[in-house]
Amino acid sequence: MKIEFSKHNITDEDISSANQVMKSLFITTGPRVAEFEKRFAAYLSIQEAVGLTSCTGALHLALLRHGVGLGDEVITTPMTFVATATAILQAGATPIFVDVCAKSGMISPEAVKAAITEKTKAILPVHLYGRMADMRGFVKLAQEHDLVLIEDAAHCIEGIRDGVRPGQLSHAACFSFYATKSMTCGEGGALVCKSTEDASWYRSARHHGITKDASYRYTKKYEHWDMEMMGWKYNMDDIQAAPLIGQIERVDRYREKRQHLESLYRELLMEIEGLEFIEAPEKGEKSGHHLFTVLLPQKVSRDKVIAKMEDHGIGCAVNYRAIHTLRYFREKYGYRPEDFPIANEIGSRTLSLPLYPKLSEEEVRIVCQTLKKVMPSL
Repeated sequence: MKIEFSKHNITDEDISSANQVMKSLFITTGPRVAEFEKRFAAYLSIQEAVGLTSCTGALHLALLRHGVGLGDEVITTPMTFVATATAILQAGATPIFVDVCAKSGMISPEAVKAAITEKTKAILPVHLYGRMADMRGFVKLAQEHDLVLIEDAAHCIEGIRDGVRPGQLSHAACFSFYATKSMTCGEGGALVCKSTEDASWYRSARHHGITKDASYRYTKKYEHWDMEMMGWKYNMDDIQAAPLIGQIERVDRYREKRQHLESLYRELLMEIEGLEFIEAPEKGEKSGHHLFTVLLPQKVSRDKVIAKMEDHGIGCAVNYRAIHTLRYFREKYGYRPEDFPIANEIGSRTLSLPLYPKLSEEEVRIVCQTLKKVMPSL
């Protein structure tokens, strides 16, 4: 029996929607992107959404829009995908890591406060595994120190914490529609913000900084366009947007299924000696339940566990090895694993198990039985 690590939720209707676009004349950034942006913003109860090619591009543009650049420092977490840090580098700034909370794997306002210097320009918290970071704490800190606040919400479209959703307190929140995410078009991303002026800037910046995008040039009488700013090629197209539109309506139903399966995992695995869990969402908190990660016992070889699970037909992943332990960051900044010991330990022990709406309860039981079976031999 093969149990994949991830399966997407694209339906025949989503595929049909994309096919309709591909059979039409207009297939780049056009009416379907506009429709997606309107519906996505409404879902998050925020004024503006901008469709982009990736969350990385969204982070990059958000940093640039709010003046982050050469000589600036941006405080973030080492327990995330590398794009969180590389987007800061692409903006010309320097990522400054702080260690994470052992229970949640996320950074706290208290840890960030201790790292603020005169060079600090922004804070970039990450909503990890589906749980939101402490945005009320971060916005208070950002206001006290006049800092930009940008959210990496790649794992957390559906989240709510302290009555707040992604993007409602920050300068911008950035999302991913990569293949493993709760909404997907293969690749793709989006950015949400509260300012129409900011959204207009992002729509120009995503398309080379020119004054008229392809949709305008096609649907209107010809007018010369101009380039008013330095821009990039980050624009979502209608083919990507089309399958996302229907997924917005289903995203909460899928979240509930993942929540149920995560609860089952916790129940079935709690008896394994030395196995630990990342903290579950608190009462009143709504997690996206994007990933289910366990921390293997310290003396167990994760690589051997993964190999044995794969031998039994079960896909697993690592989310994530701490960024500061990766070669590029070790060589560029001289980081050592012990510089951020909690992130290093989580990164050394973490194992992500399959979690998606198409996963059955029986498959969860098989995953748990197999993990219990392979661990004593390692």
